[in-house]
Amino acid sequence: MKEKQKVEEACGVFGIRSIQDDHAPAAVYHGLLALQHRGQEGAGIALLSGGSILHHKDLGLVSEVFSPDVLEKMPHARMAIGHVRYSTTGSNNRLNTQPIITEYLTGRIATAHNGNLVNIAELREKLKQIGYAFTATNDSEMISSLIAYEDLVCRDIETAVERACKQFVGSFSLIILSGTGKLIAVRDGWGIRPLCIGVRGDDYVICSESCALDGTGFSFLRDVEPGEMVFIDRDQPPRSKQILPSQKNGLCIFEYVYFARSDSVIDGQSVYNARFQMGVELAKEHPVDADVVCGVPDSGLDAAAGYAFQSGLPLKPGFVKNRYVARSFIAPTQAQRSNAVRLKLNPLKANIEGKRVVLVDDSIVRGTTSERIICALKQAGAKEVHMMISSPPFRHTCHLGTDIDREETLIANHRTLPEIAKEIGADSLGYISIDGLKRACKDAKISFCTGCFDHQYPVDNGNNLKDILDIH
Repeated sequence: MKEKQKVEEACGVFGIRSIQDDHAPAAVYHGLLALQHRGQEGAGIALLSGGSILHHKDLGLVSEVFSPDVLEKMPHARMAIGHVRYSTTGSNNRLNTQPIITEYLTGRIATAHNGNLVNIAELREKLKQIGYAFTATNDSEMISSLIAYEDLVCRDIETAVERACKQFVGSFSLIILSGTGKLIAVRDGWGIRPLCIGVRGDDYVICSESCALDGTGFSFLRDVEPGEMVFIDRDQPPRSKQILPSQKNGLCIFEYVYFARSDSVIDGQSVYNARFQMGVELAKEHPVDADVVCGVPDSGLDAAAGYAFQSGLPLKPGFVKNRYVARSFIAPTQAQRSNAVRLKLNPLKANIEGKRVVLVDDSIVRGTTSERIICALKQAGAKEVHMMISSPPFRHTCHLGTDIDREETLIANHRTLPEIAKEIGADSLGYISIDGLKRACKDAKISFCTGCFDHQYPVDNGNNLKDILDIH
């Protein structure tokens, strides 16, 4: 089992309908490159060619799965969807990579899913009782199978998607490609995971983040609303329908803290501005007598800029990041993981030697990574290190698509603030408050899920999702 040094997110999705050319797979490839930060364990593309859905997917980064040779051999197509994955449910193997391809008597669909369902066991049992067999172990295969079953019943893919989505409890941003030439996207009624629409002439894209639009030459049109289903046919403008009650109170606030890319805008809120303001709020809540502010690359840099702005302290790079070191969490031994962290982030001695440093990062999970980073700064000559965190303390697990470690392993659950500071070697420690975090994200058109911090999950029709999570 890999040691969780960082909170990880489930995945990213991208789908395109092109009229101007038949290079949809190439557009998806570039879109997935822009979404690579949302998942690094696997990638896949499914395309519609001559009435058939073809696909290629495997474990690895986008550039590893789709080598130049693989891309060159992919058929030309005007409709395609893609996915990058980080596993929150189901083991990390090729069967669990997406898009999920489901064949049934009357058709074939490809499904890309970002999120996590909490009623997966009941839905899987329902399908097993009517004869469905599952080869993968993630909830996305069940989602695709339930859509296929509903299509067998009603013989209309749009109705089938609607009927299936009304049975899901949890988080889902979905893109479905049908063999009949329809691209369908749905966002759950709480809006837990982001989804947006882009346009370029008569071509349309639906994807997890607006940064993927910029990278493929599309302009941002709008966000998919919570509970909305969007239909895009082969040659028609998009249509939409509200199929689920729109709660607008469940967007995972950690999208702004860490998951999303800084150049994205989600539900009206600039991710960069939110992170900058987190630093501003941190400086207001936890002022420190220090000489310099440094951010932990890359997730702490924007908040560090905000802290420096508000405090008046100079902002200096504290580390040189080696971008060619393999991801530390996949190393097989603890010693190798620790060495990978040291190789990846090397202190910039010229900026920190003899200085009292404010060090800004996005989160602390177990504390082991923070301890190594602070130790490295002090070995490089830092006089003091004051750790500032742009999220509140993690205290609760999440079943909505964020991979947070078991509650008993979260350092904030069995240490006081001074104890945490002592354990990680910091001279002081400050977390942003939940109210401060919400103030930093005040431009968002939707309110937030903060359940991993306060156990307050979204409410739908009077049922607290926390109670559902406790049952499952």
